[in-house]
Amino acid sequence: MSDTRTHRVWHARSGESPEQASDVVVVEEPLEIRVGGQPVSVTMRTPGYDRELALGFLASEGLLTSAAQVRAVVQTADGPMANVVDVLPAAGVEMALDRMSRHVFTSSSCGLCGKTAIEAVHHNFAPVADTVEVSASTLLALPDRLAAAQAAFARTGGLHAAGVFTPDGSLVVSREDVGRHNAVDKVLGYGLAAGLLPWRRHVLVVSGRSSFEIMQKALAGGLPIVAAVSAPSSLAISFAEESGQTLIGFLRAGRLNVYTHPERIRFDA
Repeated sequence: MSDTRTHRVWHARSGESPEQASDVVVVEEPLEIRVGGQPVSVTMRTPGYDRELALGFLASEGLLTSAAQVRAVVQTADGPMANVVDVLPAAGVEMALDRMSRHVFTSSSCGLCGKTAIEAVHHNFAPVADTVEVSASTLLALPDRLAAAQAAFARTGGLHAAGVFTPDGSLVVSREDVGRHNAVDKVLGYGLAAGLLPWRRHVLVVSGRSSFEIMQKALAGGLPIVAAVSAPSSLAISFAEESGQTLIGFLRAGRLNVYTHPERIRFDA
C-alpha cells in the first residue's frame, strides 16, 4: 500500500486564471488493530509499517513489553483486510484487554481520548530515572536530521515524523504518519520487534507539538528525553515533570526551551 497518491488540482494566483496540475497528497485510511482476532482499536493512519504501529500501540497501552510475547503479526497484503492487523499472542501469554484505555474510534489528531489522569499512566509505567546527558548543540542538529529522513513529507508536506536518536545524535529509527501519535507508535513498535526497548539512553524527537499522549508513549518506551519542534501542552509539561522526563520544545532555528528536568542537558559554553 502506498503512503501517497496523485490528485488533480487547480493552481490559482491572485489576478490569474487557474491552471490544472497534479499534486501528491498523503494517504489517510483507517487501520483496525486486533489481538487474537478481537478488535481493540481503529485509528486513522498513513499506510506503511502497520505491524510496527500495532505493536507500538499495544506497548503504549502496557499490554506488550517484548517481542517474545508475540507469536505473529498478521496483515493481508491486498483488499479490505489490508487495513486490519491482528497481533497473535505467544502461547501462554494473556493480554488484559479490559485494562485498555481506548476501545473507541480515534482520529489522526486524537490518539488518546478520555484518559486524563497522570496516575492512570503511572499505574503501567514507572517514572524514568536515567541520568544520560545530551549536549544542546547535538539536540539542535536533530530536527534537520529527522527532516532528512522524511521522504514522504518532502513529496507532500503533510506528514508528522518521530525519530529516536542516540546521545551523540545518531538516528536509530524514524517513521512518518498523518498522526503524531501513530508516528511514535511506529518507532515504539520497531524498538519492541528489534528487542531495543526500553530506550533508556535515547532521545525522541517529534516534528510537531508535544502532548500528553506523546509523553505517555515516550514513557512506555523508556525514553528519558523528548524534544519537539513546536510547543508543549500544559499537561505534557506536568506529566513530564512527574515522570522524570526531560521535555524540550521549540527545538528549531538554533534555539530550544527546556521545560522539565534540565539536568540531562549539557549547555555548551
